[in-house]
Amino acid sequence: MVRLTGTTVRGIRAPIIREGDDLVNIVADSVLKAAESESFTIRNRDVIAITEAIVARAQGNYATVDQIAAAIKQIFPSGRAGIVFPILSRNRFATLLKGFARALDHITMQMSYPNDEVGNALVSIDQIDETDVNPYSDVLSEERFRTLFGNNPHPFTKVNYMSLYHEICREEGCDLKIILANDVREILKYEDNILTCDVHNRKRSLRLLRKAGAADAYNLENILTDSIEGSGYNPRFGLLGANKATEEIVKLFPRDSQNYVDAIQGQMLQRTGKKVEVMVYGDGAFRDPVYQIWELADPVVSPAYTEGLAGTPNEIKLKYVADNEFADLAGNDLREAISEFIHLQKEEDKDSSLGTTPRRIFDLLGSLSDLTSGSGDKGTPIVLIQGYFDTYAD
Repeated sequence: MVRLTGTTVRGIRAPIIREGDDLVNIVADSVLKAAESESFTIRNRDVIAITEAIVARAQGNYATVDQIAAAIKQIFPSGRAGIVFPILSRNRFATLLKGFARALDHITMQMSYPNDEVGNALVSIDQIDETDVNPYSDVLSEERFRTLFGNNPHPFTKVNYMSLYHEICREEGCDLKIILANDVREILKYEDNILTCDVHNRKRSLRLLRKAGAADAYNLENILTDSIEGSGYNPRFGLLGANKATEEIVKLFPRDSQNYVDAIQGQMLQRTGKKVEVMVYGDGAFRDPVYQIWELADPVVSPAYTEGLAGTPNEIKLKYVADNEFADLAGNDLREAISEFIHLQKEEDKDSSLGTTPRRIFDLLGSLSDLTSGSGDKGTPIVLIQGYFDTYAD
């Protein structure tokens, strides 16, 4: 009988994870209980994806504002610094800024415009077009920006982030000056000690700053790479990927995630006899078509995955093959011909993959998982993906 379903994705409910919980057993138990309840079976090459949040929670990988402030004081003992390219976010950046402001007396903050690195807008490109401002070259003071564009809240959150960041610094007794410029080197006209807060362009930013003679230049990934005063830490990503937990605490991106995915894979093999793939996922990599916000504010989609999720999909473009190789066939003859073609396809046959986006498997599956679990109240921090590696010929 011909199979009539392909990839199936299920959000798996799990208990609320606390520090010290046995995450490996909880994940395996949750998936197997769901399989029993919903009458589906676990198969080889199924994918179990777990959100980075429950890994970090099980680890207790948190840091307080005071611990962040202590880390900042260590690298900027002068009490002042340039903060460059912060994300416009209460969740991602506001609590970090509180720690920076608690440690410093003065901050010069350089914001990119018209939007931040992940698409949050300070001002729309249409508004820019109505002025003679060139965002590629022009440096704006905060006063000039407000004269041109007024009080311009974020189109989705309705928050004015310049005002919010002023308020945070004021409450911590730190003076804040804001400039708007898209060349990271502009900050060197104001400060010698620099902390860049960009995520995906961070290597380039530091390279440009150091080449331009910055005395001390760091990125968020350099902060809390070790424990400070008992804090959590991440040796690879530091403060990148941090999320607000409370007004005084952030949850860090999880560390040692590979240990978890390997252990879960082993647990499932022992209990089912099936070799599943396992990954940890954070933000998906996709863009909102209305507000133009790119979801990926984490440093990577997946900090850890089992070896079967490496690489890119080896797929053919069915429409292309049907229209070019077998244009004279239809019905069962077409289905059988394409199935045979899939079985015999050769890696050097580039044309047959035309139109298939060359993205990494774990980025694709992480995005699918993030869309499935969401960040709200679904209560499904585990996602089970079945049939992803199947083809039309299976």
